[in-house]
Amino acid sequence: MRRYLKVLRLFWSTAIAAEMEYRVNFIVATITSVGNLAGSLFGLFLFYRTGYTFAGWSWNAALVVLGVFTLLQGYSSTFLAPNLNRIVRHVQEGTLDFVLLKPIRSQFWLSTHTISPWGMPDLVFGTVIIAYAGMRLGLSLNNYLVSALPLALGLVILYSLWFILGATSIWFVKIYNVTEVLRGLLEAGRYPMTAYPAAYRFFFTFVVPVAFLTTVPAEAMLGRGQITWLIGAIVLALGLFSLSTWFWRFALRFYTSASS
Repeated sequence: MRRYLKVLRLFWSTAIAAEMEYRVNFIVATITSVGNLAGSLFGLFLFYRTGYTFAGWSWNAALVVLGVFTLLQGYSSTFLAPNLNRIVRHVQEGTLDFVLLKPIRSQFWLSTHTISPWGMPDLVFGTVIIAYAGMRLGLSLNNYLVSALPLALGLVILYSLWFILGATSIWFVKIYNVTEVLRGLLEAGRYPMTAYPAAYRFFFTFVVPVAFLTTVPAEAMLGRGQITWLIGAIVLALGLFSLSTWFWRFALRFYTSASS
């Protein structure tokens, strides 16, 4: 574990140093994040401006969901997209050979090799929204601590889904559209699940588990979490992470190296 932490520190310090050469990108990323956040707030405002509310969700409670969603966007832009989208390039260019030859787990290398600070604005904005809504709702420190586990499980679920799709590049080299479809489906997480009809709620809970990414952590933060949902999130996170590890090893059996 100590060796992996040392490698991780080396990876991220090198990546941040390289990215800081283009500091204007941070300003662009911040402006983009502000625009996306403004659009999300405006879309939510359109529902609540006439006094309509999602069942069981006040304006401030819905803001908590939006804050969690914004955090997930920042997590994706900072850790997932810079790493997992490159799996396709490694397969295309044959550089996956060099990854597999390194004395470290290939899944760990592919998942953590780089980091993009351009997702940090979303992480900051998401935290600010949650803090603001929590202050209006009178949430305590315990509320935030209780939601830490469901939120962490949501991050594992999102990573596992993304990595599984990335691993399919072994067979289908160009899968950028597939990952964009996933990101499009995850957009549903910006609103509480009660905002959707029953059929959509079923789809976003049991087919594409968007509910476990935003609504379940928000429910826990608001003190309305149920143990059955938490157990479901634990089982789902552990199951998908194990599946991603197994699927990567399975996919490598079909990988034809650049030298063969």
